Amino acid sequence: MNVGVWLPAWTLLVRELTHFVRQRHRILGTIGTPLVFWVLIGSGLSGSFRPASMGSGAAVHGMTYLEYFFPGTLVLILLFTAVFSTISIIEDRRAGFLQAVLVAPVPRSAVVLGKVLGGTAVAVLQGIMVLALAPFVGIHLTVGGAALALLVVLITSFQLTSLGFLIAWRMETTTGFHAIMNLFLIPLWLLSGALFPASGAAPWLKAVMAANPLAYAMGALRAALYPAESLASLGVAPFAMSMAITVVATALLFGAGVVMARRGSWAHA
Repeated sequence: MNVGVWLPAWTLLVRELTHFVRQRHRILGTIGTPLVFWVLIGSGLSGSFRPASMGSGAAVHGMTYLEYFFPGTLVLILLFTAVFSTISIIEDRRAGFLQAVLVAPVPRSAVVLGKVLGGTAVAVLQGIMVLALAPFVGIHLTVGGAALALLVVLITSFQLTSLGFLIAWRMETTTGFHAIMNLFLIPLWLLSGALFPASGAAPWLKAVMAANPLAYAMGALRAALYPAESLASLGVAPFAMSMAITVVATALLFGAGVVMARRGSWAHA
């Protein structure tokens, strides 16, 4: 890529960060709601957390459900951030801003990159704030583990924002976007291993979870946070495999966004 791509992409990234700083309610909404879910659901289900391979109710190496649910809460925050960030595409369309960007002499790939990087940057900032809470739930991070977790958060944020871009690009209203979110994005998260381990799921559900690319991002995050001996009991794939699938899925989603933008398929653009 040349300067003709990076300069407009950087401008859009800075614009997204500026909006985030000015709209502080977004921090409360994207972090507060998942944390409430984490406390309520984690406390309510803690007594029934029984990974199938452990039997008779024993937790994996002393793991509580609040600890198990922590990575799922973190990914949910990244998902919410991606949703809020890519909704701005619809809002920019209504305001006429994106039309002006699209007729400017810059590559469409720069527009996609700038919007996705902006959402990714906001998601990573919020992910770091939540990741700092890990020691309070019994997850003791090493320097290497923290670095791997940050890498997973970065790639997952880019993946989810790219997916949000793909959906928002064709949407004409925020209502339609929220409908797609409730129908598609939330089930995608639910079947990622966020709420329950794949090891205890029914065979058909386990197959669906294995086909879910977000499940591998979740698995990579768990591999970075938990001891290796816990992963097999939870049905989590090895870190290298999870990361490889996550990177490939992320590249495909971003590439699809670039192709869609170049075809000019944005409604009334």
